[in-house]
Amino acid sequence: MLTLSLVLAAILFAIGVLGVVIRRNAIILFMCVELMLNAANLAFIALSRAVGIEGQVFVFFVISVAAAEAAVGLAIIISIFRHIETVDIKNFNLLRW
Repeated sequence: MLTLSLVLAAILFAIGVLGVVIRRNAIILFMCVELMLNAANLAFIALSRAVGIEGQVFVFFVISVAAAEAAVGLAIIISIFRHIETVDIKNFNLLRW
């Protein structure tokens, strides 16, 4: 059961990385980042049964960071969309130095 959960977590993480690398839509990018965070959570939970309860504690921190990242990220995307009227990443030169 442990190896099956870790394989599933690795597949989900790989799909998330592939989505971040290939897609240029900011909303899809955030969804892929969330998918990678959930894959890490699945790996933490799977390994917490074998190693100890600390993995489940890390999951709570990852979930709270993911919620804050989603809120701030979507607020930035909405603000940029109102200004530029696109969510394509290659047009986001507004935040560059």
